[in-house]
Amino acid sequence: MLVKDAMSTLVLTIGPAHTLRQAAQLMAARRVGAAVVLDTDTSGLGILTERDILNSLGAGENPDRETAQTHTTPDVVFAAPDWTLDDAADAMVRGGFRHLIVLDDREPVGVVSVRDIIRCRSAAIVRTDAVPA
Repeated sequence: MLVKDAMSTLVLTIGPAHTLRQAAQLMAARRVGAAVVLDTDTSGLGILTERDILNSLGAGENPDRETAQTHTTPDVVFAAPDWTLDDAADAMVRGGFRHLIVLDDREPVGVVSVRDIIRCRSAAIVRTDAVPA
């Protein structure tokens, strides 16, 4: 199975000036664990995850003053739609993260998460078990 088969195509995109509270509210409303941070001035892409927000709150920072830009994960690893789910899982394990932005021709077209990979793998196991021997 490929990343394009598992990824979410409803990508939450925010700007670097969004506060962490605004980002958290948008993420909660969309029920997603990550937002793509798009800086139109630099054409840069980053990712802000629930863990980034949690770390900031745990450090006692003010979510109404801290911005997405300040907490965007550095050294983002991007996936391609034609990567296998094994490729995506390997990248996540190597990098110690749970979300990958999926790019097609340098444009974000989705986000794939550990949960997406598990969902697809579980469905494949159920289908395999359902096939009579």
